Amino acid sequence: MKAITLLAIKFLLSAVLLFGAARLVKANPVVYHPAVSTVSTHNVAATKATKAVSARAAKLAEMRMIVATASSIYDEMDLEDSGLSRKAFQYAWTGYYKLRKKGVLHRTGILSICDFSQSSANQRMYVIDVRNRRLLYRTYVAHGINSGEEFANSFSNRAESCKSSLGFYVTTRTYTGMNGLSLRIEGVDKGFNDNAGKRAIVIHGASYVSQRILHKYGVMGTTFGCPAIPTEMSSQIIPVVKNGSCFFIYYPSKKYLSQSPVLNS
Repeated sequence: MKAITLLAIKFLLSAVLLFGAARLVKANPVVYHPAVSTVSTHNVAATKATKAVSARAAKLAEMRMIVATASSIYDEMDLEDSGLSRKAFQYAWTGYYKLRKKGVLHRTGILSICDFSQSSANQRMYVIDVRNRRLLYRTYVAHGINSGEEFANSFSNRAESCKSSLGFYVTTRTYTGMNGLSLRIEGVDKGFNDNAGKRAIVIHGASYVSQRILHKYGVMGTTFGCPAIPTEMSSQIIPVVKNGSCFFIYYPSKKYLSQSPVLNS
């Protein structure tokens, strides 16, 4: 009997001790400080920061290369003598390079630039063979009637604005319409010209874009927003630039240059 009582007492004491230990752990839980994990987290953060710095440095180096290449081509081709501004060409080359890099362009050998910083009395559209560094065509190009008279200075992406839209386009298919051979262009600068399709903005020939009109009225004809060219040039230029080449309408607009999705991608 005494042995049984002693055994019961031992069991009771063990139970009490276990219960007390459990309450103690609950009241004062052990906090685990993962020193190794903290070091690992710091290493990951440092690696990310290093990669970010490297990415910025690579981007700056790439931009310097783009500008240097543009400047070299501009000088090699004597584009200043043709009236095309250096800034216009540098921005055109930057966008062309980025679109080509993204695989957006199907015809990478052609770059067309409309320099709307110039008077419409100038031959301000340039079609450039970038592979052979040759200026294929230089001709007149009209701007939208509500963009200005001699000079274009107001632009819009809005339907029925009758204004030109700045930015980068990719040429697509041709068709024959009321203006003869015409070329559809897709605006790829979102917010600036991506309504080109809805607005029926196309490259086409027009009789009111000519030296005759310029001499007769003292000012070039305007359009509903299309970059129209002389009728006699449309059959020469459109086949060269159609089906996936880069087409750029430039003006030194601070808003466009700082917000263009293509230039700032």
